[in-house]
Amino acid sequence: MTDIFNAALPMLTDWRLLGAALATAIAGLMRGYAGFGTAVILAPIYSVLWGPKAGVPVMLLMELIVSIQLLPSAFKDADRRVILPIGGTAALMTPLGAYVLITADGEVLRRAIGAFVLVFGGLLLSGWRYNGSRPLPLNMAVGAVSGLLKGSTGMSGPPVILYLLAGPEAAKTHRANLILFFSVISVISVFPPLFLGLIDLSVLIRTAVLLPIMVLCVPIGARLFHVVPQSWYRPFALIVLIGAGSIALLV
Repeated sequence: MTDIFNAALPMLTDWRLLGAALATAIAGLMRGYAGFGTAVILAPIYSVLWGPKAGVPVMLLMELIVSIQLLPSAFKDADRRVILPIGGTAALMTPLGAYVLITADGEVLRRAIGAFVLVFGGLLLSGWRYNGSRPLPLNMAVGAVSGLLKGSTGMSGPPVILYLLAGPEAAKTHRANLILFFSVISVISVFPPLFLGLIDLSVLIRTAVLLPIMVLCVPIGARLFHVVPQSWYRPFALIVLIGAGSIALLV
C-alpha cells in the first residue's frame, strides 16, 4: 500500500492531471450528448500530456466503462444489422493496430493523432458525408479501418461517424448506432494493451482519478441531448476537435 501511495503522489500533484481532468469533463459531456467524442478529444490531449503509450490505455479503459454506462438505453434504437458487422470487424483488426502503438515512435504517433483529428474536424466542417448504400462488404471495410485506428491511436470513431451520419435516420438512431459500435469495439480494445504490458500502475492510478469525472459528465451530456438544440453541438464540437488536434500536432 505504501508503494502504491508513493507511486501515486507525484502523479496526483502533477499539473498535467488537472489538464487531463478538464479534457475528460468536456469529452464526457460530448459523449453523453452525441454518442461520440471521447477518443477524438482524449487521445490527442492524453498523448501530449503523457505520450501515446501511456495516454491511450487510460482513454481505452474509460471508454469501456462509458460504453457500458450508455449501452442499455441505446441498444433498442440501434440498427444492429449495420453496426454489428462494423463492430465485429473492427474488433478483429484492433490487435493489429495495437502492434503499431507498441512499435511506433511516440513523437511521430502523437503528431499523427493530432493530424488525424484535424482532418476529421475539417471533414465535419465541410459537411462531407458518405451518401451511398451500406452493403456488408463496405460495412466490414469501414470496420477494418476503424479497428486499425482504435488499436494504434485509440480513435475508432472518425470513419464510422462520417459513414453513419450520412444516412436518413433520425438523430436518436444515429446516436444509438454510435453508442452500440463504441460498446462493441471498447470491449476488445483493452486486451491488446493489457497483454502488451501497457496497462501498468500509473495507467490504473490515472484512470481511477479521471474515471469519476467521466462517469459524472456522461449522464449530464445525455440529459442535454433532450434539452439543448442539436444545432449548437456542431460548432462546439468543431472548436474542441480542432483545438485538441492542433495541440497534439504542434506542441
